[in-house]
Amino acid sequence: MGRTAAALIIGNEILSGKIREENIAYLGKELFLLGIPLQRVVVCVDDVDVIATDVNALRKAHDVVFTSGGIGPTHDDVTLEAIAKAFGVPLERSKVIAGLIHKHNGEDVTDAHLRMADVPEGADLLRSDEMPWPTVAMENVYMFPGVPEIFRMKFPVVRQRLAGDDPFHTRAVFTNFGEGEIAKRLGELADKFDDLSLGSYPTFRNSEYRTKITFDGRDRDRVEQAMSEFLGSVDSAGVVRVE
Repeated sequence: MGRTAAALIIGNEILSGKIREENIAYLGKELFLLGIPLQRVVVCVDDVDVIATDVNALRKAHDVVFTSGGIGPTHDDVTLEAIAKAFGVPLERSKVIAGLIHKHNGEDVTDAHLRMADVPEGADLLRSDEMPWPTVAMENVYMFPGVPEIFRMKFPVVRQRLAGDDPFHTRAVFTNFGEGEIAKRLGELADKFDDLSLGSYPTFRNSEYRTKITFDGRDRDRVEQAMSEFLGSVDSAGVVRVE
């Protein structure tokens, strides 16, 4: 069985609806391509004790954990402190990150800026020529800023580190069937192909199709076989397209 992943989304602004969360869809897709299913997502407040508790629970239950948010210069950016507490280590100032902060801000650098250089003792700093600003990693926990553009810019260096599992293969069938019409057949296929993940996703007010059926798994032949059996058991007139 391959590795599993979880994510902790941190921020009062997410829970209050002031900011729309945009990183999970990206993260889930990237991990899927790596063959690492994202199995759990937790959203929590900007509180050191809460974050530490959630991180400890997630990292014990999953092989890889991502945090999103709470990395910055303001009073509510407490993720690094919380991760240090979760691992039972102090914060230490990273000369690498402090140097980048001084270079970026010049004479305008403040103590608040430099808080972002205080990382858990023993943390790894993952960076590349394309992304010199490090992603902080503590064992199996990877800490990302919540800003979607920066999250995406920083992910490639972690992608390289996590590569290695067999990737998932996926096929999709777009149909004009309602879920009730195909539920029995999908249930039979799910039992027969219990090593795969079959999904059914209805749409409303979509003029192109009514239900999207997906077939996911690590064995390409099994995925193709399951999809073929589904297609062979339904009226082809109801199939819009196959991807």
